[in-house]
Amino acid sequence: MSKSIFYHAGCPVCVSAEHDIVELVGANNVEVVNIGETRNRIAEAEKAGVQSVPAMVTPNGNVLHINFGASMADVKG
Repeated sequence: MSKSIFYHAGCPVCVSAEHDIVELVGANNVEVVNIGETRNRIAEAEKAGVQSVPAMVTPNGNVLHINFGASMADVKG
């Protein structure tokens, strides 16, 4: 089974959501990507359909936007 990917930008809203997601689905079931630090993954997130962070992309490609923290335009600066 593939992992979900949880994208965030490192803001307090995102970090709080990260902790909740990891607790809910388990660390072994989700890859956490801080696109504020790993900027080369921004295009990947956008291609997957992420419009704002925090967001989680499920193994079957559904994008779950969680508790709006920042738009991708804001993240890209």
